Amino acid sequence: MFDFFKRKKYPEFWENHIEKLKNIKYSNFESIRFVVLDTETTGFSYEGDRMLCIGAVAIKNNKILVSDSFEVYIKQEVFNKDTVKIHGIRKNGNEIKVSEEEALRQFIDYLDDAVIVAHHTVFDITMINVALKRMNLGSIKSKQLDTNYIHKKIATQDKSKKIFSLDELCDIYNVKKHDRHTALGDALITAYIFLKLTIKYQKNNTLNLHDLIKTNYYLNK
Repeated sequence: MFDFFKRKKYPEFWENHIEKLKNIKYSNFESIRFVVLDTETTGFSYEGDRMLCIGAVAIKNNKILVSDSFEVYIKQEVFNKDTVKIHGIRKNGNEIKVSEEEALRQFIDYLDDAVIVAHHTVFDITMINVALKRMNLGSIKSKQLDTNYIHKKIATQDKSKKIFSLDELCDIYNVKKHDRHTALGDALITAYIFLKLTIKYQKNNTLNLHDLIKTNYYLNK
């Protein structure tokens, strides 16, 4: 009769994720660990499509930590042959693939208490959140930054343009497009762009996380 009052039991990786971010405070910008994220997917439908690969690389103290990177391929329960020409991930390819549940566990463990950075963050995070929902878990708790919206904040041209592609930001900030349309490759490209954005932002502002998050908030309104 007391089952109703029992607290729901979550997997250990999810309990750890919630606990680490419960009371965390970010002070010195250079001490924050950022995880720059990208996903490759079968398409753009949050419910109908699935993630094929999650790639990420860490930044700390204004340095990209290539040794602190992450990449996991996911078994394809949903297959869309039309998108293979973009990401090159085949259903029966040679990559070692794990289940969606295992991929999420590995990524959340890797993420730790970092701040997430991505280009068009809402897409990647929503794909992850929908996958977490399939596991009967909640949404990811980490703070999130979007390079598209940070660029819009400091842009001197095309300020009325709502969305900039990753390729456009590569051209604007002179970032080479190595391994484009691979999850880890695009994460690394986004990491370079993020560093250039924060350096440019810092020229006229005191750089702190609160301002960048507030920037994203207002530009999403």
